[in-house]
Amino acid sequence: MAMVSNFVLFAQHGWADTNGAIASLAHTLVAADTPVIAPNLGWVNTWLRIDPLIQQVETAALAVIEQYPHHDWRVMGHSMGGVIWVELLHRHPEWWSRLHSLTLVGSPIGGADLGRLLAPFGLGMTVADDLGVNRRPLAEAIAAQIPTLVVASDIDGGSDGTVTLESTKVARAKTVVLSGVGHAKLKRHPQVGEAIAAFWKQPQILPPEPDTPSHRLIQRLRQVPGITDAHYRDAHKGSALVTLADNTVLCTWTNFVGVKHVFVVSTTGKCLYAGFVGWKHHSALEKALEEIVSIYGDRLTHR
Repeated sequence: MAMVSNFVLFAQHGWADTNGAIASLAHTLVAADTPVIAPNLGWVNTWLRIDPLIQQVETAALAVIEQYPHHDWRVMGHSMGGVIWVELLHRHPEWWSRLHSLTLVGSPIGGADLGRLLAPFGLGMTVADDLGVNRRPLAEAIAAQIPTLVVASDIDGGSDGTVTLESTKVARAKTVVLSGVGHAKLKRHPQVGEAIAAFWKQPQILPPEPDTPSHRLIQRLRQVPGITDAHYRDAHKGSALVTLADNTVLCTWTNFVGVKHVFVVSTTGKCLYAGFVGWKHHSALEKALEEIVSIYGDRLTHR
């Protein structure tokens, strides 16, 4: 698996963690003389705010530019580590030409539902607020220019036990979904290393997704203020609101505390999208649903 190349590998750990496991995984991927940069952000610090962590990784990256000005970069981040690198690359587009590839391992790019649950009012006081932010537009702009790999895992029909599959999705990125690997184990699991090594051999930027009715519907739902990617587990509880021309169904469901969910379900019963809004943004979702029925009325049939 090891290879000799003129590149630097950045490996970033995530929330409630230190750099030991991700650094170990990184070293299995490269030759002994390949620089591996794996900043240790401090377990306690990862519970506070994300901006100081981003600045810490930024400082390490700037030092690498000075020390290895002609090396390419390969970047991998587990969980919040991937979020940090999406933020950094968004802030430093001048770095993009250096990147061979970006790998996001179990990263809640669309916003962590756990973060929203821990900080439901979004007051910006903890890292939970930061992890609940939807960074998909940033990641997709990057993935349209830099070969990007998403590695996720499914242990319960919609998540790795911590991060939902929905929140890991990035358009134009290659996605590998493992089975039965919990979130914490992703940072050191050999299957993750194998997926990364295979991608490095053939890095690619995937074409845009087909412009189907269900794709357009999902994109519209993702634009709703305050919407957060959700688990697929409750899709069967939804009531059909409309059926698209391709027979994909938009369903809605409100849980016992009044949190409204939306699901887009295929003709085979597969959940293609799941999201929810808190009380604060309930009216925004209702307005969007009315708009969907109105705008796509010629292609949507009420059930």
